[in-house]
Amino acid sequence: MQLSYWELKNWFTNVDYTIVGSGIVGLHCALALRDKFPKAKILVLEKGILPQGASTKNAGFACFGSISEIIDDLKTHTEEEVIQLVQKRIQGLKLLRNRLGDNVVDFKPYGGYELFLKNDEAFYNECIQKLPFINDILKPLFKADVFAKEIDRFNFQNIFENLIFNPFEGQIDTGNMMQALLKEAISKDILILNQQNVTSFQDLNDKVKVVTNEISFVTNKLLFATNGFASELTNNKVQPARAQVLITKPIENLDIKGTFHLDKGYYYFRNIGNRILFGGGRNLDFDGETTTDLSQSKIIQDKLEELLKTVILPHQNFEIEHRWSGVMGVGNHKKPIVEQLSNNVFCGVRLGGMGVAIGSLIGKELADLV
Repeated sequence: MQLSYWELKNWFTNVDYTIVGSGIVGLHCALALRDKFPKAKILVLEKGILPQGASTKNAGFACFGSISEIIDDLKTHTEEEVIQLVQKRIQGLKLLRNRLGDNVVDFKPYGGYELFLKNDEAFYNECIQKLPFINDILKPLFKADVFAKEIDRFNFQNIFENLIFNPFEGQIDTGNMMQALLKEAISKDILILNQQNVTSFQDLNDKVKVVTNEISFVTNKLLFATNGFASELTNNKVQPARAQVLITKPIENLDIKGTFHLDKGYYYFRNIGNRILFGGGRNLDFDGETTTDLSQSKIIQDKLEELLKTVILPHQNFEIEHRWSGVMGVGNHKKPIVEQLSNNVFCGVRLGGMGVAIGSLIGKELADLV
């Protein structure tokens, strides 16, 4: 495409900062850069018509880790690392809510619950046994006990009668959040171009040459906020992890309110009004779900429907209205990668499925690198 003089002058000349990815991390990075550099020309490139990864496709959980996830993380991370991860998620959620406002993101403090399937007795007992210990290590962050046993009052089936409740979690409207971030970025003179796929870049020591499917131009600094699409950038320290989701049609007299985790967080569901959103299951096929393909697979969709029928909504008729997928960025460590890759190229990636919680903070940390 041959651009006009005006297009080249206003969008692609004297670019100070170019951010790749217009999701939670990318837009928070752009806004933090605008705070630091009021006069800078800031350009955001997005390969989709909307943010392509997980920012507009997630379940809208304002959470920081269920008890089983935290216990699981302690098997591969030190206690200090796990506490730092939880702290980052708390800080990130606070930053997000402060920036946009609870009314805008429709934050609902319903709390979070974890269910345990009857066939997972050993892990259920481990979580109950370690509950006081986990509360002790998290108490300095929350100044109160985080997790407590509660009798199931939702009429779930095929689970242990005790759920583990956490009053500090809530849910948000993912669409409202992203629209608000996009509006704020545009109001602060941040340029956003969609359907721009960065095909190559070259650090020229004093600037970076960027090539997209449409144009090549130079920028002073290039910052990647592409999370699940960052495996090449990071020598495979980030792997894509597809997350498949479905939502029901409205259900009469639905009595389920909150955010819910199941099976170490590999399954998660919540109400949206009187519908149930339900996602997860990538542990059924880790190899198949290590992909950036946004389609769905029969093995996982069948399992989601089976769990809806046998565990979550055993006494209610329901119909599936819609299905979709998003792409998270995971690795063998939960700590996000926020680092300088070369003189003028930086990245903030590997959010480990916690983008809503830590995306805003990682965006700010990425901006702080320049």
